[in-house]
Amino acid sequence: MSIINTFRYPNAFRLESGKHLQNLEIAYHTYGQLNAAKDNVVWVCHALTGNSDVFDWWPGLFGTQDLFNPREYFIICANVIGSPYGTTNPLSTNPVTGQPFYLSFPQFTVRDLATAHQLLADHLGIEKIALAIGGSLGGQQALEWAINDPERIDRLVLMATNAVHSPWGIAFNESQRMAISTDRTFYANRPDGGASGLKTARSIALLSYRGYETYAATQSETTQEKQDDFRASSYQRYQGEKLVKRFNAYSYWYLSKAMDGHHVGRGRQGGTPAALHRVRASTLVIGISTDLLFPVQEQKLIASHIPGAVYTEISSIYGHDGFLVETGRITEEISAFLRHTTGERQPVRIPSHQFV
Repeated sequence: MSIINTFRYPNAFRLESGKHLQNLEIAYHTYGQLNAAKDNVVWVCHALTGNSDVFDWWPGLFGTQDLFNPREYFIICANVIGSPYGTTNPLSTNPVTGQPFYLSFPQFTVRDLATAHQLLADHLGIEKIALAIGGSLGGQQALEWAINDPERIDRLVLMATNAVHSPWGIAFNESQRMAISTDRTFYANRPDGGASGLKTARSIALLSYRGYETYAATQSETTQEKQDDFRASSYQRYQGEKLVKRFNAYSYWYLSKAMDGHHVGRGRQGGTPAALHRVRASTLVIGISTDLLFPVQEQKLIASHIPGAVYTEISSIYGHDGFLVETGRITEEISAFLRHTTGERQPVRIPSHQFV
């Protein structure tokens, strides 16, 4: 059974920009129990529109019958700053005005998200994390944490992510924000502001998450007679409407900007290579062969600069979304990684059913 809790940080939270966020609340799920040796913690960092209920959005990798299960592990996933699932975000109340922040919410970075994870870990008394894992924006967070707090994380699994967000990725995000900003309700300071723009933004995002092969396999027509109302068209509309029902344009705006600003070399002597060299965790980096948004060269760069890191690549027709879909292959790769690294640091228990 998953448990959701809220941690209220008692001090002003200082952002990388130098601004402060008052009354920070962090929503998080836990699954399983911390064992007596305190060596079974798995910390999950979620992606852009994800949430802290990892069993809901990453089945096949996290679940009662999966590699990361609550019988073996104490699993923690925290909702990030800016996300609308319980953690302080643009729709939260600004203590100065008594009204929601909306576009007055302070800009934050991926490094701030990682710092918030550190504060929560301190609050929970988690001194060692057996394994930290994340894909996409989640991978960016996990990587920043492993650089900033290298002795706490024993093993690190990074998927479909990067050390520096690319001009290509920034261009996709800016195109989505342009779509949001064309919806005049975005500036109306109301909870559903920018909803129509967010639908379009999601449609743009899907084109970067997937690719030609994905749509050919899943959205092709069964007849050659159609002239309108194509499956691919209705799919884009459906996905946009689906996101609007569970997310908001303000959170999307700020989180996409945080991704754009991701750069592990910022403010660190020696830049990106030196920052990556600070990672002490045994590291597995997984690339998806067809990923348009985070091409595999970005994962190879990470692996080439983290001491002893292992890189592996998964073939998939699902593009960037492969890190969420190809859980069978990912389980195989992580299981092999855990077998190889067991004994190097704190032991990680691998469920026997994975090798039947």
